Amino acid sequence: MELVGEIEDIIYQNEINSYTIARLETDDEEITIVGYLPFITKGDGIKVIGNFVEHKEYGEQFKVTTFEKLLPQTATAIQKYLANSNIKGVGEATAKRIVEKFGEKTINIINHDPLRLAEVKGITEEKAKVIAESFTENQEMWQIVGFLEKFNIGAEHAKKVYEKLGKDSIHKIEENPYLLMDITRGVDFKQIDQMAMKIGISPDSQKRIETGIKYALIRTTYNGHSCTLKENLMEFLRNLLEVNTENIEDSIIKLKAEGEIIIEKRGKEEWVYLTSFYKTEEEIAFLIDSLQKSKNTKQIKNIDTLLKKVEKNSGLELSEKQIEAVKAINEHNVLIITGGPGTGKTTIIKTIIELYKEKGKKVVLTAPTGRAAKKMTESTGEEASTLHRLLCIGKLDDEAIYNKENNFQGEPISADVVVVDELSMVDMFLMSYLLKCLYKGTKLVLVGDADQLPSVGPGSVLKDLINSGTIQTVYLDKIFRQAAKSKIILNAHRVNKGESFLSKNDIANETNQDFFYITENSQEKILQEVISLCTGRLQRFGDYDFFKNIQIITPTKKGLLGTKELNKELQAYLNPNVYGLPEKNYGGAIFRKRRPHNANKKQL
Repeated sequence: MELVGEIEDIIYQNEINSYTIARLETDDEEITIVGYLPFITKGDGIKVIGNFVEHKEYGEQFKVTTFEKLLPQTATAIQKYLANSNIKGVGEATAKRIVEKFGEKTINIINHDPLRLAEVKGITEEKAKVIAESFTENQEMWQIVGFLEKFNIGAEHAKKVYEKLGKDSIHKIEENPYLLMDITRGVDFKQIDQMAMKIGISPDSQKRIETGIKYALIRTTYNGHSCTLKENLMEFLRNLLEVNTENIEDSIIKLKAEGEIIIEKRGKEEWVYLTSFYKTEEEIAFLIDSLQKSKNTKQIKNIDTLLKKVEKNSGLELSEKQIEAVKAINEHNVLIITGGPGTGKTTIIKTIIELYKEKGKKVVLTAPTGRAAKKMTESTGEEASTLHRLLCIGKLDDEAIYNKENNFQGEPISADVVVVDELSMVDMFLMSYLLKCLYKGTKLVLVGDADQLPSVGPGSVLKDLINSGTIQTVYLDKIFRQAAKSKIILNAHRVNKGESFLSKNDIANETNQDFFYITENSQEKILQEVISLCTGRLQRFGDYDFFKNIQIITPTKKGLLGTKELNKELQAYLNPNVYGLPEKNYGGAIFRKRRPHNANKKQL
């Protein structure tokens, strides 16, 4: 469906991707339109293509799939356009004088005879050139939207394309469509490749093959890897590009010569990196080495005496391994403490805090996620923050990671000791940012379980640091008596040893266990078991409150036991609308205010 009208008002516009909510005035009515509308301002005439949709809260809206900006035709519309389009040197007063002079011929004058603008009072020939150039830039920005749309690249990318390529963007893309791979994150290589073939780029073009190589290396990072074996890269590229091996080899040599990729030899193997990834790994190694070699200015003298005092005052009783870890921290500037659940990592952290507080030293606690930081705070009694908050960074920008030098400059961390928990979840870029913020002489304690899943981002930092053999590492393998009561912890260690879970028979006669099997073959019966556990059984078993202590994990979204249906069923039992609570239907799900705490639970 097609609508033509004028932008009456812009209600909302995202500065990054240009997602816009606006009011469009047509000849017949005023309509709310939504979609990616870069370069649109109040007063613009546009043609939009899309369809009407019903928003749960805001009612009928027109969802724009594509649009075309229209040049104004009447003198009034031209004046409004010139005044509102951020054209350099033109405000409301100047726009009015220009249109009074040239009327409906104004656009034609600006495009084909711009020096005539100097006939208007207050406009010099120099200013006339500036106005004409700015007007042309505006027109080119609109054209980018339509140009990309021909190749199924959405309008949300248009603004970034123009910001990166500037004037003659379309000409630059026509010469090398693969430029878009470095600009429009999220656009698939095959999409750009099809566009290039339509324009006439040769299949064995070096630009095409080079872009394919960089795309393949970026794809590798999506799986958490910072590099890939050259032979695997070659195989992927032969299938992706359908060109011969010699052409790929030539492009790899060229990219290496230009410093865009690095090939590292390890024995007979060759590993290929994007340069930014290689330099980040190199940087981590250099910064950790510098920390280790710095003077040990935070060392505590007579640590044995102080340690006994801390143990007595805190009521903590450390094992030999834990004492070894604490002393190792005192002797080294960088230390790794690793072990599975229940092996006493938290006790070591608490002891470190007390030891250095006794000496008037500052200990900073941090973890990669909010949940991990909260757990750290609860277990130690000291405030812990996420790494992002500590380093004063927001979401890491993918484009900066993949296409630029790693020039992050964070605020230095004022601390004598920095303890990082759950290091297995820290990727290589976050690790490099942390190290850049540490003063030489600061002690760095890295705590984590190398057997946990690695970080979502690229790099396996904890495991690789341990395997390097260059950092003092304390391995905790003893499960403490309290933790040994937990069958969850025992099973975790059994898995690490290559053993199977404890069987039903192993735990059949034990009480107060935290791990048990419920076997059902019917989905309906499993659903009833889940509901029963969440609405009373676990509460009676261990005083577990559903809204505070219980989480359900299921491997699918769809089906009777998928997340969507489970959430609906649980809501019906745990938070039914029998109290007249406020609720909102959004995206097919009902969101409802929590039932009052004093509500009669028997009603459930």
